[in-house]
Amino acid sequence: MKKIFSVLFAGALLTGCTTDKQTHEGISQTDINSLYQELPFKMPVLQLPEFGSYRVSITDYGAVPDGTTLNTEAIQTAIDDVSAQGGGYVDIPAGIWLTGPVVLKDNVCLHTAHNALIQFTADFYQYPIIDASFEGVDTKRCQSPISANGATNIAITGQGVFNGTGDAWRPLKKSKATAAQWKAKIAQGGVLSDDGNTWWPTEGAKYAQQFCRDQNVPEGFTTDEEWEYVRAFLRPVMVNFIKCKNILLDGVTFENSPAWNLHPLMCENVILNNLTVRNPWYSQNGDGVDVESCKNTIIRNCSFDVGDDAICMKSGKNEDGRKRAIPTENVIVDGCTVYHGHGGFVVGSEMSGGINNIYVTDCLFIGTDVGLRFKSTRGRGGIVENIHIKNINMANIATDPLLFDLFYGGKGAGEETDEEIAARAAAPVPEVTIETPQFKDIYLENIMCNGAKRAMYFNGLPEMKIKNVHISNAVIKAQKGAEFRQTDGLTINNIQIINQEGEPVSFYEVINLKTTNILDARDRIIAVNN
Repeated sequence: MKKIFSVLFAGALLTGCTTDKQTHEGISQTDINSLYQELPFKMPVLQLPEFGSYRVSITDYGAVPDGTTLNTEAIQTAIDDVSAQGGGYVDIPAGIWLTGPVVLKDNVCLHTAHNALIQFTADFYQYPIIDASFEGVDTKRCQSPISANGATNIAITGQGVFNGTGDAWRPLKKSKATAAQWKAKIAQGGVLSDDGNTWWPTEGAKYAQQFCRDQNVPEGFTTDEEWEYVRAFLRPVMVNFIKCKNILLDGVTFENSPAWNLHPLMCENVILNNLTVRNPWYSQNGDGVDVESCKNTIIRNCSFDVGDDAICMKSGKNEDGRKRAIPTENVIVDGCTVYHGHGGFVVGSEMSGGINNIYVTDCLFIGTDVGLRFKSTRGRGGIVENIHIKNINMANIATDPLLFDLFYGGKGAGEETDEEIAARAAAPVPEVTIETPQFKDIYLENIMCNGAKRAMYFNGLPEMKIKNVHISNAVIKAQKGAEFRQTDGLTINNIQIINQEGEPVSFYEVINLKTTNILDARDRIIAVNN
């Protein structure tokens, strides 16, 4: 039997979402307004979504917090009921709540209490195979643990933890596990690759990999039976919002996703605040957040420790992305911290619909493979422009604090062989077409890095150089100096490169270069021909 809480009792029981058309107290409208004070482009001031006073608990619908009872129906019914009543709150109290995938609906705030763990089931068959978009192309995937399509005014708030049980789905490379971890993984069941170096959850998942021409989307399957056989390969992103408007995620933790953690796709007015996003460092495709073809997004005071790119801007891949033609635009990233990740802040490689008006400020990257990572390749098309990044502190970066790689080959920085890199660089130079990606008008200010393999690396396309990049006020300590290739309109002002090997800066096929006050490790000005 459903129970309707009174406003007074609900407010006393759980804090975080207020009532009577009030907004969530974790982030205030004043907090949001303050982010626009130095914004270098025009962007609408986002408003927090509002919810009515109607409030229920999932326990009123029979949910049991024992970690073994499957609560999918109870949670979904609560969401459906609140939405049907015009909106309000669905409370998830303390406890361990096992569930299958759930779908958020209009005007619903899913609020989690402290000590609440929402554990998504490891049973692959609880997740229907649906039409989806993954890695920028149209395909099929299993339904996400949390999703919404075309919803307005939706939120997930509080202090709870959402665990996607991704270790049941993800392949594991032997090279990324300790001997004890590898032994334990094999003991769980599953199958090994022919060379014995990769664990797969099922024979079907192993089989599907050979049909992936470009990263992790299999091609050539046409029947339901074929897709069903490879179900375990179709790892869902944990949170997938499609064509939704007015979204708030605030305060909660998302961890152990089967693939990407957070994926707003073709959404508008998205606020991500004070989130903790975690995946094991070895997790395949374990991105933090992928903002794809979205308009008006704020990512504020979030912490990421993930297995792939952490904060990533995307807009579709190749023909599918160009056909969609929806850019990611108007994004503020403020006060975020990234620990492990292939990149701290990342643009691409799927950027075929364009990316513009991005402002990243006051972020800290510790131990990421790359700090600021811009990547694409021939065939993408799309334009990346008007990117503003300032006040970034980095330490212990495995490769480059700042990387532009327009010859991206699908692997993490440092994972490619010299032969693979040389083969792409030696390919014939094509004509400029709609498939040629463009990166231009990018501004970086106050960039500090204490420890990296190489200070910077720019590698543009000969037929479409990286254009109009401005770097000012930077101090970078690295083993090797900065290397700039295939760049047009590079401006460098007041930077110091403290390197141990080679020259502090090197330029190859760089035109329209302007430099002022480049210092080496001994505070000596480096003479550069302008």
